[in-house]
Amino acid sequence: MTDTSRILSQRFEESRKYSFGVVVLSQGKRLDDLNRGFESLLAQKGVELDVVCVGNGWDPEGIPAEVKALGLPENLGIPAGRNAGVPHVKGEFLFFLDDDAWLPDDTTLMRMAQLMRTKPKIGLIQPRVEEPGGPDSPKRWIPRLKKGEAEHSSNVFSVWEGAVCMQRKAFDECGGWPGPFWYAHEGIELAWRVWDAGYTVWYMGDLAVAHPVIDPRRHDEYFYMNARNRVWLARRNLPWPFSWAYVGSWTLMQCLKWANKPHQLRAWMEGWRAGWKLDPWADDEDRRKLSKRGVLRMSRHGRPPII
Repeated sequence: MTDTSRILSQRFEESRKYSFGVVVLSQGKRLDDLNRGFESLLAQKGVELDVVCVGNGWDPEGIPAEVKALGLPENLGIPAGRNAGVPHVKGEFLFFLDDDAWLPDDTTLMRMAQLMRTKPKIGLIQPRVEEPGGPDSPKRWIPRLKKGEAEHSSNVFSVWEGAVCMQRKAFDECGGWPGPFWYAHEGIELAWRVWDAGYTVWYMGDLAVAHPVIDPRRHDEYFYMNARNRVWLARRNLPWPFSWAYVGSWTLMQCLKWANKPHQLRAWMEGWRAGWKLDPWADDEDRRKLSKRGVLRMSRHGRPPII
């Protein structure tokens, strides 16, 4: 390609609008926060938006006229609720936003789309998360084993699910969110499936979204769901012996971590047992584990799915 052709091609790409299908999931319990998020979305520059509010057991009302409303008759859980919204929006890119999150910068979506257009192998982006003017962000919001600085960008193998941007074709090819998880660790499976589909997953540390700092460990359900879904994650995705190694390493870590907190460990072990006993994908004819090529790609990029 000549320099002139390259310049013309670049200008053409820059002149194209970035089209987004946006899915915001809510139970209607925090309308002020929800509408703050919608205001930040509708203020985005350089993008065309098709936004749907998915009411998880709620008929959305009191939302901006520019936002579609999709009421689900019952609460399907977080990942299944997000999946339900996708067929109702159009766009080259998809963006999933929690109902208590918002975008403090009006170029957030455009910057993520620009990066994926420039580097089309990036199938999913998670931006940095912080509460403006609030307490320090918890380390769990940085989806790396070696956390480092929150502003540092890198490949990652899990994501914080509250603000996720994807190429729509990557979402379709990886199969979407794991519906039966209800909540907890669905961001790990989604990331693994994106890697398995031949894309990379990118943590964009130089771009921030806003979310209040909340401690999810205040309920025993948190520990139960985390354990159950860890086991499901391994059983559903990993070939032997990776599945056993993954569950074994996490079991050892949690037993050491909560040895002096028996009520938390008890709830975690109840979830662990449920993970082995229950199999929501038993009748799924299309059930498939990660390919050997996908496991090798993840390992080659620094994260074998064992720990």
